[in-house]
Amino acid sequence: MQRVVIDIPNNKIKFFLELANILGFKKIKRLSNKQKEFVDDLNDSLDEVEQHTQGKIKLQSARDFLNEL
Repeated sequence: MQRVVIDIPNNKIKFFLELANILGFKKIKRLSNKQKEFVDDLNDSLDEVEQHTQGKIKLQSARDFLNEL
């Protein structure tokens, strides 16, 4: 089984949930705002890592990060 996270406009959520129920998807879970923020931050971080591996940006070293604290 795979998990998929999608963003649905507020005006379409009722329709989507009805459709998911008709299709037999029983494990539908809505994320809290805190969970959404975490997922967005994680996606941003993964995008930065991808850009770094492509040589488009240079990431800060852990030592420099700790020195800023």
